[in-house]
Amino acid sequence: MNHRVINLKLIAVSLICVFAGSGVFAQNGQLPVVTTAVPMLRISADARSGGMGDANLATAPDVNSIFTNQSKMPFMEKKAGLGFTYSPWLKDIGVNDVYLLSAAGYYKLGDDAAITTSLRYFNLGTIQFVDYSGTPLASQSPREFAWDAGYSRKLSDRMSLGVALRYINSKLATGDVNNSGVNYKAGTSVAGDITWYYNGVHEESGGWSFAAAVTNLGNKIAYTNDASAKDYIPANLGLGAAYTKIFDEYNKITFAFDVNKLLVPTPPSDFTDSSLTAYRSKGIVKSWFSSFGDAGGFGNELKLLQMSLGAEYWYNSQFALRAGYYYEDRSQGDLKYVSMGIGLKYQGFGLNFSYLVPSGSGTTRNPLSNTIRFGILFDLGPKTDNGSAGASN
Repeated sequence: MNHRVINLKLIAVSLICVFAGSGVFAQNGQLPVVTTAVPMLRISADARSGGMGDANLATAPDVNSIFTNQSKMPFMEKKAGLGFTYSPWLKDIGVNDVYLLSAAGYYKLGDDAAITTSLRYFNLGTIQFVDYSGTPLASQSPREFAWDAGYSRKLSDRMSLGVALRYINSKLATGDVNNSGVNYKAGTSVAGDITWYYNGVHEESGGWSFAAAVTNLGNKIAYTNDASAKDYIPANLGLGAAYTKIFDEYNKITFAFDVNKLLVPTPPSDFTDSSLTAYRSKGIVKSWFSSFGDAGGFGNELKLLQMSLGAEYWYNSQFALRAGYYYEDRSQGDLKYVSMGIGLKYQGFGLNFSYLVPSGSGTTRNPLSNTIRFGILFDLGPKTDNGSAGASN
């Protein structure tokens, strides 16, 4: 029965995972692929980040920073703001009913603090579930969403801290879809983020910014009543740096670099009941710390890192050009791609577009390949006294 539960979840996750790999467990002696439930939480939720290879932790704040680094929000120039993004999914292979929607909003409590809220909604269309032999089973319409509420505050003129609380709901299937006597249900979890930001950008010359974010720290998620079949959510440690050069009042450019690591244990290299039981039974806090040393050596630990490099050029704070590169080791899915984007801003209204250059094939082809992502932003209220010199919103 447990094998059937695992099989059903792997089928569903493989259809939605942005970081699709060669399988959950090692093949031919390779390092096992680290996977989690709710991979939606690892997807960049805005078009600006999408155009910069997903580099976003230390870049100038905008309303969508809520999704990646809550602590940047006190550096926003305006009193309040809203942002909405639409990301078609798998358009490259002709799928029309799968998409990611995101919405975010913030309100500044004076000059030094802000409150935020955001929503991510992933519609996975219609999925035909099958058993081990490939026999069609039930057809269902999976949905996932995550709702956040956050607070951030400046610790000094240059430094800030943010916290957020997240409710996660993941409905991959309901009922006894494979006639095994196992009833599936929506999985739920509660998670939190702790983020930090240092804004060293000077209004006339530019400078460095740095960031750190520990996100999705929460309990495991279950899709059945079997307590031994719970899955880890994508707890993550991210570190970022960005350098902005301001040439004059019209021209500035930013280069950003992020590195991310899942705080999730490396799966066992064999597919046995005992190894799976030991893997799944780790305590939450223990799993975060053990993820730094369970891959079989320092070289393998480095293979678990994902890296993003991005650039953003602004002219007159009204027109932006963006480009980026994303890298993932071959053992973890071999996802590598180049992205491009543009941004337009006029007074309190902004538009962002991004495009991911097609690359790879099969499991290494990004679901966003050859797809235009679209975002819209609104500034609300007056300008505050101490916003960020590099703010892009």
